[in-house]
Amino acid sequence: MIPQEIIRRKRDGDELDAAEISSFIAALAAGQLSEGQIGAFAMAVWFKGMSRAEIVALTLAMADSGDRLQWADIDRPIADKHSTGGVGDNVSLMLAPIAAACGLAVPMISGRGLGHTGGTLDKLESIPGYMITPDVGLFHKVVKEAGCAIIGQTGTLAPADGRLYAVRDVTATVDSIPLITASILSKKLAAGLQTLVLDVKVGNGAFMADRDQAEILAQSLVEVANGAGVKTSALITDMNQPLADSAGNAVEMRNCLDFLAGRKGDTRLETVVLAFAAEMLVKSGVAVSVDEAEGMARQALSSGKAAEVFARMVSMLGGPADLIENPDRYLARAPVEKPVPAARSGWLSACDARGVGVSVIDLGGGRRHPADRIDHRVGFSELLPLGTRVDAGEPIALVHAADEAAAERAAAALAAHYRISEEKPELTPVIAGLI
Repeated sequence: MIPQEIIRRKRDGDELDAAEISSFIAALAAGQLSEGQIGAFAMAVWFKGMSRAEIVALTLAMADSGDRLQWADIDRPIADKHSTGGVGDNVSLMLAPIAAACGLAVPMISGRGLGHTGGTLDKLESIPGYMITPDVGLFHKVVKEAGCAIIGQTGTLAPADGRLYAVRDVTATVDSIPLITASILSKKLAAGLQTLVLDVKVGNGAFMADRDQAEILAQSLVEVANGAGVKTSALITDMNQPLADSAGNAVEMRNCLDFLAGRKGDTRLETVVLAFAAEMLVKSGVAVSVDEAEGMARQALSSGKAAEVFARMVSMLGGPADLIENPDRYLARAPVEKPVPAARSGWLSACDARGVGVSVIDLGGGRRHPADRIDHRVGFSELLPLGTRVDAGEPIALVHAADEAAAERAAAALAAHYRISEEKPELTPVIAGLI
């Protein structure tokens, strides 16, 4: 394999065969390619694209660049969900235990915050003692005995993706749909999944602000995953406002515990969580219809079984066994909590969701640089949903900050991220489509 020949062929718009792609990725994983060669390949793909067969070959080659997890001793369907990222999106925290309580095994490998979006791992790290990178043996044990485990990617799973992504990040090639598709799915294939449900977000708080682009990405992900042997579907969901009524880390963890306790019913968040639970159960063959599956998910919540699964997962991964019963004992609170008053009376009609995510970062709840430490205490809670009628001075949210000055800045910023109108707005559905 001569790397520059593969790069030249892709630069010229030729279709690479599976053997060429496999040899290129094997050389990448072995450290035999320069960053210049990797960057040139990524840029050639960005400009020329890839056929569906090429993307499948790239995904499989990246998945095969490291270990593949095996679940032969678990007699449940192996299923997972992945989100393209949003603000106030803590769906995974509740979805995994609900799906496990309904009979699935969920080995969920999640990520940290990226840009303005929050990360599941950062939220879990607000729990004292929780191990986000256990060894493979413990990961397997927790999935088998608790039913689910939410952890971070290990260095042995799809390592080629890690090196390719690092180069993409500094060569303006992150937003290539073939490369996004292979990056997401290679890790999922390496995790040994049988079924996968994808949450492709669209709106001003998502990486895909345009509906057409979101559908193109969703179609690519679904077709490639199915082509690689994993039964997959995708829901396109709205991200024009925070999904949960909290945005941050410990505040979203509290939101998760409230949800599992049944205190977040009739919300956009509940609609999304139950829709994904139903899709996972139907796709895995545990339920025959969406209605049956949603009923199973609601029963797992109301009976407390999902909360029990979550508690066991946390305990087995080093967290406190009584987190659900005593959250205030373990989840740190920010020293300053300040209400954000509505600037005028009217209807909350629009939100800059991306701005809300950036404001969490400004409070210290996210990273500007990879090495930054996160303040898990800070963020926003009690965010009112769009379509809510408010009076001037009424709180539309609560800021959690490290000091008074930060709270003042965040309150002013958050108020500016919302528009208040005289007429009640027409809201877009939280679930925009299924692919």
